[in-house]
Amino acid sequence: MITEDDFYKVMCAMVPLYFAMIVAYGSVKWWKIFSPEQCSGINRFVAVFAVPVLSFHFISMNDPYQMDTKFILADTLSKVFVVVLLSIWVVFKRGGGGLDWLITIFSVATLPNTLVMGIPLLKAMYGDFTQSLMVQVVVLQCIIWYTLLLFLFEYRAATLLIRDQFPGLAAAAISKFEIDEDVISLDGRRDPLRTESETDENGRIIRVRIRRSTADHSAAVSSPSMGITPRASNLSNAEVFSVNTPPQAAPPVVVSSHNPTSCFDDVVLGYRSGSPHVSAGYASSDAYSLQPTPRASNFNELDTVTTATTTPTWALSPVAGKVFRQSPPAFSGVMMTWQSSPGMYQGGGGKDVNIGPEKDISFRDNIKIPMQEEEGNPKSSVVADGQEMPNAFVMLRLILIVVGRKLSRNPNTYSSVLGLLWSLISFKWNVGMPSLVKYSIKIISDAGLGMAMFSLGLFMALQPRIIACGTKRATMGMVIRFICGPIIMSAASVAVGLRGVKLHAAIVQAALPQGIVPFVFAREYGLHPDILSTGVIFGMLVSLPVTLLYYIFLGL
Repeated sequence: MITEDDFYKVMCAMVPLYFAMIVAYGSVKWWKIFSPEQCSGINRFVAVFAVPVLSFHFISMNDPYQMDTKFILADTLSKVFVVVLLSIWVVFKRGGGGLDWLITIFSVATLPNTLVMGIPLLKAMYGDFTQSLMVQVVVLQCIIWYTLLLFLFEYRAATLLIRDQFPGLAAAAISKFEIDEDVISLDGRRDPLRTESETDENGRIIRVRIRRSTADHSAAVSSPSMGITPRASNLSNAEVFSVNTPPQAAPPVVVSSHNPTSCFDDVVLGYRSGSPHVSAGYASSDAYSLQPTPRASNFNELDTVTTATTTPTWALSPVAGKVFRQSPPAFSGVMMTWQSSPGMYQGGGGKDVNIGPEKDISFRDNIKIPMQEEEGNPKSSVVADGQEMPNAFVMLRLILIVVGRKLSRNPNTYSSVLGLLWSLISFKWNVGMPSLVKYSIKIISDAGLGMAMFSLGLFMALQPRIIACGTKRATMGMVIRFICGPIIMSAASVAVGLRGVKLHAAIVQAALPQGIVPFVFAREYGLHPDILSTGVIFGMLVSLPVTLLYYIFLGL
């Protein structure tokens, strides 16, 4: 039976976390203490130092030789069950887009915020022994499940890149991929990618080199004769253009993409290789920042499609309101892409789009941008109909190289591996950490938990709205996060023989709010970042009453 003292202990653990979050929210939303740039700096500190050092502190203090086998097995079994179930669904799903939803639903259902929320909450509810259980879950998340998530993201990016660069049967003959050292993702969201292929005597592609585009990232010069006029935007260090084509016929005016006098700086309307998604307001390109820095824009909406690479040149068609491509685009930044066929500008459904005097290009609201998985959209499938892919071993080697590079640049990977190695050494031979090192780590790890919650508050304050993906998707996300996740976890726990307090802890742990790292990956790869951001924000707001309900219900 839950007593008043138990309830008070839980509140003592949770209220300070919410206090840090609310203070951060108010400092931006109400008191205007921090600018977006300053928030970005704070979040960068949290992502690179505070959270990795905090995770190292917990992992290094955990005895790996005393891990709870049943608890870890239950957690692993629940995640494997979700992956298998979603994979079966993808195989039989019609219309494509299944892999996209596999990644998103897996993230929402199985990857909670265990480190920041789970440890203090479960410790207050069920005792000190739960800290060790939560640390074990964190270790597996960082080393196994986040790596799997990266693998799925890069696989998706690789198939999109190959489909766009080598459509039809051309890709089947590829026997080797060579990747330049500076390529750390196949998505090409931050840096456009280009491919160079080598063919055999029969004209078949046998070797492909993937490299970053060397094209100048400048944009077109504004010209009154083109009807392209710069206007002020609240995107920092950028001018945002609206395209207003004059209604009367006009001779073609060529605009070179290499013009050094372009006033585009941080944000460029351009090409993003191999991925048809648009980041839609998520301006930050930092792969491991907790801050997506969304900013409202004074644009409308735009459909997106994909294309090939090389340096672009654009012209206005004599036909009113039409734009045609003189050569393929290769831009980066906030991106719009163009159909590789020579003709009109086309939307996501392959239809001609008339850019008239009142039609502006917009990335303001990502809800308005057609999702890739919409029915009837020929781009909805990761692999198009009739598309052949390279040999499975060739694809696997390509993706493993890229995933390895990304993991080697992630500070959380270092903290998890180093913490695990030290714990193995420390508890095997009873070696204590030197005091100089111990207290150096402690001074940052003590601030890590509060700073992580403070960072979440800053993130919430900078959002245009809490429910970014719409009420329908938000509701489905909350059902998956707070109902389906705990049900699957409880079934897996019972299946492996977990009982009593540990069973209760496993269920409450599965009902924690959405984890931050899956959202960072979703934003970086442009795959449903609105759903994951809603899970982080709204999930934090409702997590206290939800977990308390689970705690009270399980204690009856």
